[in-house]
Amino acid sequence: MTNDEQAQPSSTQHARRSIRVVTLYDDVMNVYADRGNVIALRARAAEHGVDVEVTSVSLGDPLPDDTDLVLIGGGQDREQRRIAEDLAAHGPRLRAWADENVAMLAICGGYQLFGQSYRDGTGAELPGAGVFDVTTVAPGPGWARCIGDVIATAVVPGVGELAGFENHGGRTYLGPGARPFAMVDYGYGNNGDDGTEGAQRNEAIGTYLHGSLLPKNPALLDHLIAAALRHREGPDSEPLASIGAPYAERAHAAAVQVAKRRSRRWSRTS
Repeated sequence: MTNDEQAQPSSTQHARRSIRVVTLYDDVMNVYADRGNVIALRARAAEHGVDVEVTSVSLGDPLPDDTDLVLIGGGQDREQRRIAEDLAAHGPRLRAWADENVAMLAICGGYQLFGQSYRDGTGAELPGAGVFDVTTVAPGPGWARCIGDVIATAVVPGVGELAGFENHGGRTYLGPGARPFAMVDYGYGNNGDDGTEGAQRNEAIGTYLHGSLLPKNPALLDHLIAAALRHREGPDSEPLASIGAPYAERAHAAAVQVAKRRSRRWSRTS
């Protein structure tokens, strides 16, 4: 090898990694600044040297042939009624992606519609995409909403403590094919009765946590980026380097303190 050849960098050495992201209905489903999850994803991925290619899919748009991560935010019943049929039509592709270990994060109203069905406050039965084996029912007038700051412990290995904010009237119940995403420490979670929060299927996660969620939960953010990279690059994908996230960690700590002051503490014996 000549000196000139030695001086030339390998094309693979400096090739940047990238992930493909699909955002669903972010022009409709964006309460509590859930669009901030995309901003946090781009910023954190850049710290890891990972490029993010985002495709926005809204009403009437086709899904791309493939992706590594799917994001959908929350919305009120009105917005959920707008997108339900369109999202349900994408169900077969979304379920296939979940089986192929595409990473997903579905928030609140998006989480409800990623389930089997959602009966809203008017009694209308909205079809779901069927990614998660969960059903959601809004109990109707006279029932209190599940509102407040939340601390939960993720069932997903390596994610740990989660902090967020919930505001939902619907009660979500896990079917036999579902696993919880987390267990509630402070707050209500899926239904206020069984201590579960959210659901998971392979690398797909559904949760009621807004806030935005990802800016103050860097361990979850890194988990999603790593899962997306494994889908893109294969199971031998190089793990993410462990790098600090001091601003996000301070935001997380502050949110935890607020939840401990304001929210109901979950009793495992109740």
